[in-house]
Amino acid sequence: MSKRLVAIGDSFTEGVGDDDPARPNGVRGWADRVAEQLAAGEPDFRYANLAIRGRLLGQVLDEQLEPALALEPDLVTLYAGGNDLMRPKVDIDALTASYEDAVARLAATGSTVVLFTGVDGVEDPLFRKMRGRTAIYNEHIRVLAARHGALVVDMWAMRRLRDRRMWSADRLHLNALGHTEVAIAVLDVLGAPHKLAPAELGPKPWVDPKRRRAENLNWAREHALPWIGRRLRGESSGDTVRPKRPALAPIAPA
Repeated sequence: MSKRLVAIGDSFTEGVGDDDPARPNGVRGWADRVAEQLAAGEPDFRYANLAIRGRLLGQVLDEQLEPALALEPDLVTLYAGGNDLMRPKVDIDALTASYEDAVARLAATGSTVVLFTGVDGVEDPLFRKMRGRTAIYNEHIRVLAARHGALVVDMWAMRRLRDRRMWSADRLHLNALGHTEVAIAVLDVLGAPHKLAPAELGPKPWVDPKRRRAENLNWAREHALPWIGRRLRGESSGDTVRPKRPALAPIAPA
């Protein structure tokens, strides 16, 4: 049973989209949920979350890898690169080469390392355009995970994550339902007992095409255009954000 979990990455691991004003940075997320379940079976369990929204893969590794290693975890989760894949140009081979170097360092400590593939965005107009990039990225992740003995949470194969009801209003981040789904997948990959259950969504509701167009326009105005504006100004949503759990500390079991 793991006693020291360190989570590193970007908004996905920080928990953006799963709002909880009572928590640091105002978000919960899948990593908190995993930590809560692991803490239920281990009184000495400690958890740190170094992830910061908006970070590119290079920034994640430059800012979080050394602090993570210094905490001497026995379980590490790492996901990064999603923000890179959304850029106009990206060298996926170079991206995953630096990723593999980090995984090798983490695995060399004896820690259990958990990695993630990207989600299949085939049913979303925005992410569908990234599908080829994401598939190539995923293959790199699977290969380097096998090479270094890391575990993989295959979100590409999680068809329920294609459902928009799993996503927050910005369509870029999972909501509480989606984060719970990922937490279950992580715990299952670890072989850890847990009390989490997937949401009962039922059939997808039919949406009138006219209403869908209106929703898409509203989304573009409220979320897509501000995101593009930040990119053009060289700004990030995480510029003023700090890690929500920078040190290993207890977390209340769920």
